[in-house]
Parts: sequence; C-alpha cells; structure tokens
Amino acid sequence: MNAFPTVIARAQHMLGEFFRLESSAGIVLVLAAALALACANTPLAEGYLLIRDAPLGSGGLAHSLHWWTNDALMAVFFLLVSLEIKREVVSGQLSSRAQLLQPVICACAGVAAPALIFYGFNHGNGETLRGWAIPTATDIAFSLGMLALLGKRVPLGMKVLLSTIAVADDLIAIVIIAVFYSHELRAGMLLAALGVALLMYGLNRSKVRALTPYLLLGLLLWALVLRSGVHATLAGVVTGMMIPHVDPHNAIDDAVEHSPLETLEHALHPWVAWAILPLFAFLNAGLALDGIRMADLTAALPAGIALGLIVGKPVGIVGAAVLLRAFKIARFPDGMDLRAMLGLGLLCGIGFTMSLFVGSLAYARLPLDYTESVLGVLGGSMVSAVLGLVWLHWVLPRPRG
Repeated sequence: MNAFPTVIARAQHMLGEFFRLESSAGIVLVLAAALALACANTPLAEGYLLIRDAPLGSGGLAHSLHWWTNDALMAVFFLLVSLEIKREVVSGQLSSRAQLLQPVICACAGVAAPALIFYGFNHGNGETLRGWAIPTATDIAFSLGMLALLGKRVPLGMKVLLSTIAVADDLIAIVIIAVFYSHELRAGMLLAALGVALLMYGLNRSKVRALTPYLLLGLLLWALVLRSGVHATLAGVVTGMMIPHVDPHNAIDDAVEHSPLETLEHALHPWVAWAILPLFAFLNAGLALDGIRMADLTAALPAGIALGLIVGKPVGIVGAAVLLRAFKIARFPDGMDLRAMLGLGLLCGIGFTMSLFVGSLAYARLPLDYTESVLGVLGGSMVSAVLGLVWLHWVLPRPRG
C-alpha cells in the first residue's frame, strides 16, 4: 500500500496543530502582559510585587518566583525551542538548502538591522549598549496570534515563512546569549557541564531512546551551568540537541516515525504555551507607568529598542527577501507579494518574550535601564503588532463567498 498520502496528511495535521496552538498561545501571552500592566498601575501593585518577589525554595535554592521563572522555567522554554530547531533542521522546513536559505538570510538581516538602529541611538553609552540584542528577537506565538485574527485570509506560505524565520531567529538569539551574556566564567563547572553533555551525546550515539536518562542528566546540566557563569537556560538548549530524533538507518520511514524528540516536544508544548510563557509575561511585563514622561519615551534606550523592532525588523527581513528574489535565489512564498511580505516583516517586529528575556540579562544589575528596556519592548512590540495587523487587513485578499 502506498503510504505517501498518509505521510502528507500527517504532516499537514501536525503543521495545523502547531499553528493553532501557537496562535492561541499568542493571544494568552497578550492577555498575561495586559494583566501585568493593569496590576502594576492600580491599587493591586503591592500585591503584584508580593507575588513576583515571593520566596520559593530553601537554603542555596531560596529565590523569588521571578528568579525561578526566568532562570529555571525558561530553561524548559529553551529546551522546547531547541527541540523545534533540531526537528526543523533534521526533517522539517530547514532540512534542505533550498528551504534553509531564505528564512536564515532573512532572519540574519532581521537581527542585523535592529542592532544597527539600537547602536545608532546608544553608541555613546557603554552601559545601555549592553542591550543591543534586545530588538533583534521575534516572538513566534505573539506573531502567529496576530495572524490568527485575520483568519483564512492568511496564506499558508506566510505562516510557514514567519514561523521558520522565528525559529532561525531563536537559534541566533541562543548564540548571542551564550557569547555576549555570560559572566564570571568558572572553568571547573564548565568542564563538569561539558562532561554531562558528552555523556548525553554518548547515550544518543548508543541509540538510547528512553527520555528519562536525558532529562535527569539535563537537570544536572542545568545545576552545573547555573554555577558556571553561562546563563542556565542554555542547559535546556544543549539537552534538546541531544534528544534522539528519527533514525535514518532503520526500516521506518522518517516521515512517519515517532521519535523521542517528537514525544517530548508534544508533551512540553502545551505547558510552555499555556503556563510558562504567560507566567513569564505576567512577571516581566508589569511596568509601572506613573511618572513616565514623553522625554522617557524618546530617550536613547527605549527609542533604540522600539525603532529597532518597528523599523529595523521589516527593513532587514523584507530587504533581504527582495534581494533574494531579484537575484533569483529564492522567490516569495505562494500567495505572497511585496505588500504581504512587508506585513510579515512588521509582525516580526513583535519581540516580546525573547526581547524581555535578553533585557533581563543585559540589565540584570541596572534596574533603571531594565525598566526603560521593558518600555521599549512593550511599545515597539505593540506598535509592530497593530501596524502589521492593520496593513495585512488592508492588503490581503478577502476569501470569496
């Protein structure tokens, strides 16, 4: 029996489920951020701060809920990101050169242009310049959530390209965090962490497909990385890369084989989408707006972030896509013209989750700069969302009937 139609149907079903989950999660993310802003700017502010700073754990692990979310739960988020990247590279949208070229080049340009805009505003201030990577991120859940509001008018190619650019964007963000936001490195802990990573690699090469050994070693890796000076969330990235995916040497068709990676990804996705990311948004987006003046909005730090997202993202992404098409290297996806591509570029300016996270790393010891960075991220992301939604509502053809 020819299994090809079954393979295609399964792939389409998985893609549809992914888009539905990400779109719904994006809307929940917006609601969590709105709730945080409401709490921070009403008589509920004191209670909000008590929740955010509530102590959890004991002894050396006594930290606030805010810390546990940013340093522990976000490691689970990065684990999921790593699983998605590996799946896409091994057997998905990034598995061939033709599929890889356009989103990766667009993602790289979409990182470079916002960083340059931020640098233009902040090059004279070494302190604020630490946040150069804040406007380089794209929040896939938030962006797909905006696309979901347009319903069936959105071509599938736009969803696929946006999600693929965001995956490549996440990979670049992981490298940036590892290289630029590590501090006071401890060689002993790093060597121990490397040993654990090599042990996981050995399990992978030995074709150990049970998830439990990888997850236990991943927990140990997190504890070691936490003490090494490298941000602990990168332990989630390494663990995800070591989880086995399809085995190209067995008799099962790779397109229908259910791998440990897919099992873990399927199990984690709802928890990350419905719990971890909304909690992160709630605890990190609570910006008190009282006392903020127009001068604060136009200061170099928030202006560099906001304009990096609003202007830099579409300029980089659309500019790269146009050049690739002009040189006949890659065409626009089916159903998309230049106007639709511009709308996609605008939505990629929704930085939010990763931008807030990078801001928390860049200004961990600079609370005033961190507050300004949150202002820039929220302002830039909201303007990008509104502009992208309104533009696409205007340019996308309405369904017939």
